[in-house]
This record gives sequence, structure tokens and C-alpha cells, in this order.
Amino acid sequence: MKRPKGSIGKVQTRFFEFCDPAAPMRLQCGTALERFTLAYEVYGKMNAARSNVILLFHAMTGSQHAAGINRDVPGLDGRWSDELHVGWWDDFIGPGKALDTRTYCVVCVNYLGGCYGSTGPASLDPANGRAWGPAFPVLRISDIVDSQVRLLDYLGVYKLHAVVGPSLGGLLALSLATRYPDRVGIVIPIGCGPETTILQRIMNFEQITAIEADPNFRGGDHYEGPRPETGLALARRIAHKTFISLEAVKERARNVVVSDAPPFGWYAMNSPVESYMLHQGVKFVTRFDANSYLRILDAWQWFNLLTESGAATCTELFSRCQSQEYLVFSIDSDGAFPPKEQGKLVKILKGAHVPVIWITVHSDKGHDSFLLEPHLFAPHLSQALHQRPPARRAARPRPAAVVVKKEKRQKAPRAR
Repeated sequence: MKRPKGSIGKVQTRFFEFCDPAAPMRLQCGTALERFTLAYEVYGKMNAARSNVILLFHAMTGSQHAAGINRDVPGLDGRWSDELHVGWWDDFIGPGKALDTRTYCVVCVNYLGGCYGSTGPASLDPANGRAWGPAFPVLRISDIVDSQVRLLDYLGVYKLHAVVGPSLGGLLALSLATRYPDRVGIVIPIGCGPETTILQRIMNFEQITAIEADPNFRGGDHYEGPRPETGLALARRIAHKTFISLEAVKERARNVVVSDAPPFGWYAMNSPVESYMLHQGVKFVTRFDANSYLRILDAWQWFNLLTESGAATCTELFSRCQSQEYLVFSIDSDGAFPPKEQGKLVKILKGAHVPVIWITVHSDKGHDSFLLEPHLFAPHLSQALHQRPPARRAARPRPAAVVVKKEKRQKAPRAR
């Protein structure tokens, strides 16, 4: 593989091991985790005050690998496919780029419940040595955020220079900003909104039922046999059509060869668009875990800023954020989080007297524009990040209640 132009080069995933039986992390649904692992990567160096850190939340099926080249993450049972080797935001992170590593230290973490090195359903349950599977605890967006706050405590980062989150990552950015308002200065949600929309609920429900209807799913306990690839591929196709515009689908499918073999019984595909969508599902199942997909979808379905923060109204909630500065991005062709959703967020912010700038990117790429067109976002990102220089004062010590132990990681079980 050639090194992409401007890339920061080879990087490695690091692992944070939280272990505290005396003070486990309490989850929103009432259970607790005494121990968990988070896979994360770091780009750039922290300054002496540890005040130049940008926390980057990835999108739903993204990973901790946001920049540079990482050809291997151990223990993933083959999920680290070729398409993951180059960081998903490589054009945005590095010297001289929007998230300039000459000034900032960027940290990106795989979600708790994910499948790229963080503890999730495909990980081994220390209680029995088998994959967690359906026994993995139910998660909410706030739980994923809380786990990453434990990592920040471990790193000695009390206040983030900024938090950035595209797509579903934007919901995590809003959760962190409202629930830990003193721990971040600049908040940049990209292509998201303040709530789960009706259309998102319907499409997420379709994806959930597609996976659970696969006979190989077996209630989520499928790690000792064939995987629910048909259901997971269908779920991916359901979602994919909202990621890019219909014009982009037509353009991408132009050179796709239609298969002569009917893959669905009597029906024979007759359009490159069908072949393109089929391929999107097929390639996805090699790199993602069905149970992780369901856990993250479930957290999205239940996302509620007020419930998770304990606030009575949005005005009360965001009034905590008046010392923050917001840069909200819309994408005019976005089918997943249309601009009216960012309009709702901006209205709430203004009503709570929170400083906010709203930028609409004009693109024919749809929701995926934030991945594909850095030139449309970079100038605004750079300006927002440089407008408030990192603080020079020393960081506050991490809470004494957080106990971290480094332990040997176990590999995920291999399907037979």
C-alpha cells in the first residue's frame, strides 16, 4: 500500500484497561462494568498543560483509526480489512491540515460496545472465557461517552480544547458537552441533530429486524458457528442509501458489472445500482460484528439528551454550555441528518445564549461529504479551532476514584 499524500505515516492502536471493582462504571440501564478495554489512537503531542487535546468521535461503524496507516489491530478475528488500513479522516488530521498535529493532539477512541479492540459483544467475557454475545450489557450514548471520560482522566486531560463528532459521533459530542460542560471549550457536531428523528427510528428498526431475522443470528449467540451475514448485509444496505445522495449512487454504480447469477432465488439483478448496493452489504460483513451493530443502533434509538443528563428542558440543559463555542455543520444533500435537524440544534443553542456558528456545506455527495470533501470543511474547522488558543494553565489532576490497571488483552474467539 502506498502512503497517501500528506499522511502522518504509520500509527498503532493503543489500549486503555479500566479495572475498578470498588467503583465500577455505572451504566444508564442499571448494570455496572468493573472492567473494560478501550482501543484508541493518538496523533500529535500533548502540551505541558494537556490543554491542546481534541477528542474525535467516529461515526457509527467507524473505528479508532482516524489518520495515518495501521495495517493490523490484534485480536479482531479478521475484521481489520484492507479498507480500514488508511485512517477514515486522514485528509483532515496531520501537519498543516484542519486538525493540525503541529498544534493539537487528536485522540480517537473505538466505542465501548464496538468491535475494533474496545470491549464489546465479540470480546471475551472474563467470567467464562466465551464471547459476551447477547449477554453484553445494554448501552446508551451517555455510557459510551462516560467510558471515554475515564480514558481522559487516565491521560490527565481535564479540559479538552475541542470535541468533534461527525454523524452519530455528533450525538456523542453533544452528550459530552452537555453532561461535562466544564471539560470542553469548543464543540463541533458535523451532520447530526439534537435528537433521533422518526425516519431514523424507522430505518434503525428495519436494520435491527433484518439482523434478528437471519437464522444464523440465533439470538446473538453465533460465535461458534456461521455468522448472520445475510441479515447484517441487508441492514447495511438499508442504511447506506441515506449516506450518499441518489445522484452519487448513480455515479458510483456507473461502472459496476451486473452479475448474471441471480443471488436471491428467482430474481435476477438487472441494474448496476443493484450490484453496487449488493456489494456494499457483502464487503461490510467482513469487517463488522452483528451484535455490536445492534448495541450501537439500540443506543441511537434511545438517545435523549434530557433523559441522559437529568435536565428538564433543552434551555436548562444548554445553559450549562454558555462558556463553550459551537460550530455546527450541515450538508445540504444530507439524507441521514438533513439540515433542518441542525436548524433545531442551532435554535436551541441560541435560545440558551450559547455562542454558535452554523455552516452549510453545499455538496452532491450527501451525508458522506464529511468523509470525502475535506476542502469544504477544513477552512471552517481551522478557524474555529484557532480562534480560542489552548489554555496554558496546568491540567487538573484526574480523580483519585479512577483506578486503572494494565492487563494482558485476550483475543476474540474465532468463528468455526
